[in-house]
Amino acid sequence: MMQHVQLLFIGTTELLLIGGMALLLFGGKKLPEMMRGLGKGVREFKKGVREVEEDINGQPQQEPETDGHTATAPKDDTKQELDNGK
Repeated sequence: MMQHVQLLFIGTTELLLIGGMALLLFGGKKLPEMMRGLGKGVREFKKGVREVEEDINGQPQQEPETDGHTATAPKDDTKQELDNGK
C-alpha cells in the first residue's frame, strides 16, 4: 500500500527531468503556447464543473474571493434575543 502512495509525490529532480524532456521535445517557442492552452482548458473545465454544481444545487455557487479578505459569518441573533429576554 505504501508503494502506491509514494507514486503520487514528485520530487524536484523528477520535475526538472520532466520539464527538460518537454523542452527538448517541443522547443522553447512552442512550450509556452502549450502551457497557455492547458491553463485555458483547466479554467474552462472548472467553469463547467461550477455550472453543473449550480444546476444540481439550484443556486449559484459563490465565486472565490481574490482580494485576500475572508467572508464573515452571518450574525447570530439568537444570543442577542436571549440577552434581551432576561
